[in-house]
Formats: sequence, structure tokens, C-alpha cells
Amino acid sequence: MLDIFVCEDDPQQRERVTQYIQDYIMIEELDMNVTLSTDNPDEIISYLQTNNVNGLYFLDVDLKHEKSGIVLGAEIRKYDSRGSIVFVTSHSELTYLTFLYKVEALDYIIKDDFTDLQKRVIDCIVTANERYISDGSETNKRFQIESGDRVISEEYADILFFETSSKLHKIIMHTDSRQVEFYGKLKEIEGLDSRFYRCHNSFVVNIENIVDINKKTREITMVNGEVCYASSRYLKGLSKSWSSNE
Repeated sequence: MLDIFVCEDDPQQRERVTQYIQDYIMIEELDMNVTLSTDNPDEIISYLQTNNVNGLYFLDVDLKHEKSGIVLGAEIRKYDSRGSIVFVTSHSELTYLTFLYKVEALDYIIKDDFTDLQKRVIDCIVTANERYISDGSETNKRFQIESGDRVISEEYADILFFETSSKLHKIIMHTDSRQVEFYGKLKEIEGLDSRFYRCHNSFVVNIENIVDINKKTREITMVNGEVCYASSRYLKGLSKSWSSNE
């Protein structure tokens, strides 16, 4: 899921941009979420310090804060080097600062024209979404499936485990931030990547996100505290694969 952040000190402008984004996400059923809409740049940095994020950021340049939007963009780069940053401002003369701070902005939108503002915001969402979905490098491999009219994309590294749903032919994907149900088979998933291990008839676990295996109860504890289970048939092989992966 692509996280979207809005940082704007003008309440009306912030609400307007946020509404444009939320409406487009809803209409197009995109795998995105407005994670934070705020006037405080420190809230965004605080969130990035505690969460692994590949985001899209709409930042006002003049935030009426000791930290300008461009300085905020430079700080965001420390935590989200692949994120898409868009500056929204009335001060076109400050464009050169994005180069000075080496922010590599996706776009620079002048906010005086509301009609153009909406179109440019949507264009940035479309571009960021295309980049996000196509990012399939070996180090950031993604699991992509269709769920209804949506295309769900999740980095392998963020997946905890898959389990069979109570609904026929459906699987539930567990990540640190959400659960997604879709049509599929566990045997198709276990062959996708070496980190996905079939540990039970009803579970495929990501061995890189295991913190503990209780051999007595056959409970597998994940990095976020969630628990899935191993069967006696798969327990020995799972323990061996997990140990060799540490």
C-alpha cells in the first residue's frame, strides 16, 4: 500500500488537497491511504522514524514553521529514499531550492489555480502509483494480486504470513499494517520466494519475520506479535530454515 502524506499550514488548502486525494483513491479504488494530513512537519518525520514507508508527499514550501517544506523534503529522503515528493506553493521563485537541497521532487505545483491544482495532484498520484507498482527489483520484490477492482501491491519483506480463509478458495495476507483477502492457493504462494515457507496446511509464513518458534505448542510468533501455527509435519524443516536464515 502506498502511504500519502500532506503537510500544509493553511487549513482550507490542506483540506482541499486531502479531499482531492481521498476522492480519487475512492473513485479509482487505488491501493493507497492518506496516512497523515497535518500542518506539523515533525509529525511526518516522527512517523517515518517508526515505520517503513514508501510514500507520496505533498508538501507546502512555506509552512510557517522553523522547518520549510523543502527542508522537510530533505529530511524525508533520509528515511524514504524512494518516496515521491511534490511541492505545493505560491512561491515559484523558490523552485531552485529543491536542487540546492538535492530533494529530487516529482513535481512543483503552483496552488493559485484550483482547477489546475486538482489535475496536477491527480497526475502525481497516477505517476507515483505506476512507479510503486512497477518497482519489482530483487531487493524490493512485491506481491501483487487483484482484490475486486483493486490491484494490491505489498513488498515481500512486509508480509508476515498467509492463511486460508473460511471463505472458499480465499487466502488472507497478513502484514504489519493490514490484512487483505483474495482468491488464491497457498501452494502457488510458497513457490514465489525462498522466504515463504509452508509451515501448515493452512499457513505459509515469511521466515524473515519470525521472532520465535515454540516447538511444544507449535506457535510461530511474528515481529508484530501476531501468531500463526506449524504442523508437526512441517515443524522440523521450518526450524532448520529459520535457523539457517538468522
